[in-house]
Amino acid sequence: MKSEDTPFEGGPMDGRVLPVLLGITGHPPKTYRIPVPDPHGGEPTVLVYVRAPRTRTRRPGLTQRWKYEYAPEGRPPRNLNWPWSKPRHTPHTTPPGKPRDTDE
Repeated sequence: MKSEDTPFEGGPMDGRVLPVLLGITGHPPKTYRIPVPDPHGGEPTVLVYVRAPRTRTRRPGLTQRWKYEYAPEGRPPRNLNWPWSKPRHTPHTTPPGKPRDTDE
């Protein structure tokens, strides 16, 4: 497995550099969760870090290096948006593309 030394910014891990495993695309995961055990035996606290570009290249859209930034509120759940998915509609509204029924 390939890993990369990745710096952490903000939060309790500020300034630390940890080796993070890279995926098959050569990038680290988008979020990095660190469970911290409670000293009194309670529920562990989970620190959430979000991947951000560390350096910019001359070519837009290409990032060669990453860092993790602290996200105190955590990361919101991600909804997948597939190109073939239809937009959601509420049951009381007319779905897009269909004519409205009228009783006139």
